[in-house]
Amino acid sequence: MIILSHTLNQTMYKAFGLSIQSDIPLPELPQAEAVDLHGATHISVRYVDLDMTWPQHRPIPHNLICTPSQIMFKVPDLAVFAIENGNTIHVSPEPGADEDKIRLFILGSCMGALLLQRKILPLHGSAIVVDNKAYAFVGHSGHGKSTLASAFIQQGFCMLTDDVIAVTLNEQNVPMVSPAYPQQKLWQESLDSLGLNAGKFRPLFERETKFAVPVSSQFATTALPLAGIFELVKTDCEAPGIRPFDKLQRIPLLQRHTYRRSFLADSGLTQWHFSMTAKIAGCITAYQLWRPLNEPTVHQLMDMVLDAIEKK
Repeated sequence: MIILSHTLNQTMYKAFGLSIQSDIPLPELPQAEAVDLHGATHISVRYVDLDMTWPQHRPIPHNLICTPSQIMFKVPDLAVFAIENGNTIHVSPEPGADEDKIRLFILGSCMGALLLQRKILPLHGSAIVVDNKAYAFVGHSGHGKSTLASAFIQQGFCMLTDDVIAVTLNEQNVPMVSPAYPQQKLWQESLDSLGLNAGKFRPLFERETKFAVPVSSQFATTALPLAGIFELVKTDCEAPGIRPFDKLQRIPLLQRHTYRRSFLADSGLTQWHFSMTAKIAGCITAYQLWRPLNEPTVHQLMDMVLDAIEKK
């Protein structure tokens, strides 16, 4: 493995309760405070040359290799990424690769893989704070997770994380959500429904209709107990609705919304995943929210969420 000669970025960052040193600037992440700099670095992000490591002469299904100690994947025309032992992200870029796009994968798929290796459950969704407790919005892409979280932010609530929700268990087996970084990713449609001007925000790389929206002033910076999960479903219905999940339904809910769950089996994490989701399922409430396909119902959904929290 050859370390590439890039100008190294010595700034220390903090996200998901972990300290991060990266060769690649990560402006989305909060910088670590001086008191944190004396502790150990939990994650190192390094530029390396993986040409001798990535198999060159045989096809790799889905451009993905998983073992108990390493998750490696290739994004054609961008980079090979290798996540190892829950503490290292190696990036081997193609010539001319754009760092903005590389950063999206570091903060997305790479971070999800690393959290799994550390036996931290990553859920795909957003989490907001109500009465000093975390509530998660999960669902498939485009079903409104970030939009609903943004509606709460507009009403003065704080955000804990967007896209990847890192869940651990404390010594009392209470599920805890660690803060990620103070930024949302919102589609143009979401900005329009919330009355936000897209011209104020930076488009994500090659995705002119999805934007990076900072939320620094309303970002929670400490881990909080996970009290509930709301699954968003966009469907062919006339009006939004809500229903509770019983305890047996909560385990598959958590499993189907685990971020990058395709990494689990070959990483030897299937049994851990079942045990982790079962423990969390016994500690939370869970609901399904459904919404019409093409109707702006975000404020109705927000009222339903608040009503469910109040009645808990």
